[in-house]
Amino acid sequence: MEIEQMTAPRLLTADELAAVIRMFRESRQWSQETLAALSGLSVRTVQRVENGEPSGIDTRRAIARAFDADDLDVFNKPYAIPTAEELRVENERFDREHLVLDAMLVTSGREFAARFRASTGELATPAPEMSESAARAFASMVDYLRDYRDYDPMSETEKLDLSEPVQGYIDELAAEGIVVCYAMRETSVVGPTWPDKTPMPVTLIYLSAFHKDAAPERFVVSRKISFGW
Repeated sequence: MEIEQMTAPRLLTADELAAVIRMFRESRQWSQETLAALSGLSVRTVQRVENGEPSGIDTRRAIARAFDADDLDVFNKPYAIPTAEELRVENERFDREHLVLDAMLVTSGREFAARFRASTGELATPAPEMSESAARAFASMVDYLRDYRDYDPMSETEKLDLSEPVQGYIDELAAEGIVVCYAMRETSVVGPTWPDKTPMPVTLIYLSAFHKDAAPERFVVSRKISFGW
């Protein structure tokens, strides 16, 4: 079936521009305050743009600069707007390729260490624009958790003792306004070179650091998993 062709290129409406900018901002896990600081605009101006109110060329260029756009007039040019059918097809493709998982906020180092130890593998992502000290604390925590998971056998007393540093990392990040969120996923994998193609069950933990005012309720992750096996 052929998809209906796109309409002629045109400028984005104020509402369409608002949706695009909000999507770009949220995909980077930025707050409106962060976008305002990076663009040199006021928070109220960012809010007006995201509310679909009219904006000027210079305002849109400032926002493009904050997103490190190669073309600062990316929001000032006409685009071929996809048709409803094209959007439907794209949404279906996205749903086939991605999963949405509930994100949980880490509040206890002991509980988080136990969840991490129960996992088979992890995918860790630091927060954007973290200070060097916060980035090091997050990376050190992930490294420590990997060692903690691989430490075997472990008595219950050792679990208590060895999980304490995790709380220290969490507290160190919190002092800089950074929180850690995670999501769990039960799935199975088959290595392309495995002689036995029987799927192996795995438990994945996705974890990421966020500025405390940008912590998400959900993670969007790829259905496809690659461990390099």
